[in-house]
Amino acid sequence: MGKLSLKGDFPVDKFQTIQTPFYYYDERLLRSTLQTVRAESDKYGYKVHYAVKANANPDILRLIASYGLGADCVSGNEVQAAIAAGFPASSIVFAGVGKTDREISDALSSDIFCFNAESMPELEVINNLAALQGKVARVALRVNPNVDAHTHKKITTGLNENKFGFALDDLLPAARFAIQASHLQLIGIHFHIGSQITDLSAYEDLCVRINELQDTLDAQGVSVPNINVGGGLGINYEHPNHFPMAEFETYFRLFSQHLRLRPGQTLHCEPGRSIVAQCGSLITRVTYVKQGAQKRFVIVDAGMTDLIRPALYDAYHRIENITSDTGEEIYDVVGPICESSDVFLENAHLNVTSRGDLLAIRSAGAYGEIMASRYNLRNLPVGYLF
Repeated sequence: MGKLSLKGDFPVDKFQTIQTPFYYYDERLLRSTLQTVRAESDKYGYKVHYAVKANANPDILRLIASYGLGADCVSGNEVQAAIAAGFPASSIVFAGVGKTDREISDALSSDIFCFNAESMPELEVINNLAALQGKVARVALRVNPNVDAHTHKKITTGLNENKFGFALDDLLPAARFAIQASHLQLIGIHFHIGSQITDLSAYEDLCVRINELQDTLDAQGVSVPNINVGGGLGINYEHPNHFPMAEFETYFRLFSQHLRLRPGQTLHCEPGRSIVAQCGSLITRVTYVKQGAQKRFVIVDAGMTDLIRPALYDAYHRIENITSDTGEEIYDVVGPICESSDVFLENAHLNVTSRGDLLAIRSAGAYGEIMASRYNLRNLPVGYLF
């Protein structure tokens, strides 16, 4: 048995006084990531809107807002949370296929920057609700570009089979409607092809499609001041210690090389996971180590209610025993929930693990705390930024 060579740097002494399970967010890494995002996007004058759905912990939101990012929201409550955290309404975009009348009205009252509209019925409703407030709503048309993001089928969003956005053939009629509507102002075209994209050639394909669409719109006399390429930039879940930050330099440079923006156009993007995932870990305590008929199980006090991604997407998260430095053993790391799918990782290589040890489930800053539930009447995990 060997000794594991690399683990994250955790303030274990502080952890001992906190009730597990909980989310730990590394403020230093988050700040470094935000500094990099600003530096790389500012090279090209791009506008970054943080995707609130990735993590809406109030401390996280306040810190991100302090770096001058905008917010990408997909519910009325996310819009209000962003405003409460200090994001200017003038930097908030609001997407989603099923915005309710109340959500739209509240966002209009807050005077957000833009609605990313996804259907003709939605455009009609926004126009009518804006009329009731005597306002003109700024809208971008979310287009389904039929571009394969080469990612998990449950997190791809830009194919014809997906529910999101206008079909390509419907873009021009929708643009004409928005231009003619008395209470709408068409200010952009919006795209989002999927999540956890690590094959960046998918973004090159998106640029080709956007260039073609802009040529088509130009030929019809339709121009917009903003192009929004959505989010989806992936991270390295397998090696968070070696790769604590996403490929932001390559990502932003790619758009500068392949996207033909018109004079005066601004590019917007909406990263979420790539900003917050690596700074977060789910910290959980070992309740039992159980020898089964064929496997040895580490049973922890966190469950799929605290981090559902492995059960929902078969997602991989690296797991480290942060209180043991002894040799390596192989375990299945499982939770207490009364579901067979409550498994964090099979055949996990951990330092020899005993009851009471603390494990860190890595790369959990995105779609972790925000997706937690109270199934089995469990308490929701608390998130700490320090």
